[in-house]
Amino acid sequence: MAFEIVTAVIASSTALTVAVVSYWFTKKREREAELRKERLEHYKELVSSLSDILEGDSNFQGQKRFALACNNLNLIAPVPVIKALQSFQDEIKSSNPSRTLERHDELLSLLLVEMRGDLNISPGGGSELMFRLWSPGKQQ
Repeated sequence: MAFEIVTAVIASSTALTVAVVSYWFTKKREREAELRKERLEHYKELVSSLSDILEGDSNFQGQKRFALACNNLNLIAPVPVIKALQSFQDEIKSSNPSRTLERHDELLSLLLVEMRGDLNISPGGGSELMFRLWSPGKQQ
C-alpha cells in the first residue's frame, strides 16, 4: 500500500510540475510576442519620423518627432539597435562637419538591419543590403 501512495504522490507531483512549467513557458512566449509587437510599433514610428527630417524637408516638428521616436527606443530596443541608432544619430547631427550621403545610407542600413534582426525578419541580402530614404521632392 505504501508503494501505491508513493506512486500516486510522484504522479500527481509530476503532473503539477508539468502544468506549472507549461503555464510559465506559455506566459513567457506571450510576453515576448507582446514586446515584439510593441517594438514593431516603435520601429515604425522611427522609420516614419525619418521622412520628417530628410534634407530639404526637415522642420522643427519633424526633428521633435524624430527625437521622441529615438528616445522611446532607448526604453524598448535591444543594445545592438541602440548602438546602431546612436551611430546614425552621430552621423546626421548638424554639428558633424564630415557628413556624407554614403555614410548616412550605410548607417541607416545597419540600423534597419538590426531592427529587422530584432524582429526576426531576415534581411535577405545580408550585409550588401542598402536602404535609402525617399522624398517627394520640393513643391514649386
